[in-house]
Amino acid sequence: MPQGAALIDESPAAYKDIDAVMAAQADLVEVVRALHQVVCVKG
Repeated sequence: MPQGAALIDESPAAYKDIDAVMAAQADLVEVVRALHQVVCVKG
């Protein structure tokens, strides 16, 4: 890989929107807590 080239180690398309997933499963689950990501650190 050329120096300075961007490195993508996972595709953003690999993850589904959690709100859409939960809405699709609304009749199967009861939401009691919601967690929200604050920061993602890779190193």
